[in-house]
Amino acid sequence: MAYVPGVALLAALVAGCSAGSDGDANGADSKPGGPAAASAPPGKYRTLPAPCRAVPLGTLKDLLPGAAQLPAEQQEKVFRGAASVTYDTDRKVGCSWKSDAPDSTRVLSIDLERVVSYDPAVSDADRADTVYAKKEKAAGLSAATPGPDGEQGGTEEGGAENGTGRPAARTEGGQEAASDASAPASPSASSSGAGGTEPDDALRPRVLEGLGDAAFLDDLLTRAGSTAQHRTVSVVFRTSNVIVTVRYAEQPALVTKVPDSGELQEKAQALARKLAETLSA
Repeated sequence: MAYVPGVALLAALVAGCSAGSDGDANGADSKPGGPAAASAPPGKYRTLPAPCRAVPLGTLKDLLPGAAQLPAEQQEKVFRGAASVTYDTDRKVGCSWKSDAPDSTRVLSIDLERVVSYDPAVSDADRADTVYAKKEKAAGLSAATPGPDGEQGGTEEGGAENGTGRPAARTEGGQEAASDASAPASPSASSSGAGGTEPDDALRPRVLEGLGDAAFLDDLLTRAGSTAQHRTVSVVFRTSNVIVTVRYAEQPALVTKVPDSGELQEKAQALARKLAETLSA
């Protein structure tokens, strides 16, 4: 049989293409360079839970007290929640709920983001830590900012100390609220007492311990319109390569009432811990 160089060359090319074609066959999360070049481990989480089913019904009833008095059909609509618009449910999802009661309006929202690093030398968890750190800095906090019992002081640029080593509570526009450094630091204290419109020192924006790999709490007081006061408490935490944000807000019906930081913070933190447990399960 005669030797045909062209045929031999074609066969070699086909064999070479077949040998190198399976490196990128599965997953948009694959890092550049293929598996052989990726030295950093992938993220722990490959998917995200359905956000509107992530909060138990009993928890929703507690966080949205006005909904329990609604007719059954309206209750179902409130507790169903409204999913956030997203184009990739494996990377970012969210849901929000709103309840109107005679004394106040409550709004709850959760957002979950799964971070993927496309740098072979950087793990998904490390990339998520960088994204989380930017959120923490935007709130005027840093990893050195302690909780109520911490000893370290200091804040990142953008946060102002109140004489206690922790940033002052924020008001609309990012301005720091005046604070009394001698005020008692009681986690159960309310901000709605006579003469006070801001949370005491123990309830100010701070880094949280024991929640995920890193966590912080922000507390922002704003005004809706000209008089009504609106408070939003945010709890943000990272667990491996997923970042979760819980926002819990209240606007009282009475213009003279200030939303209670203690209650909002306690319930937002409790929900954040439930979500952390759900992700770890």
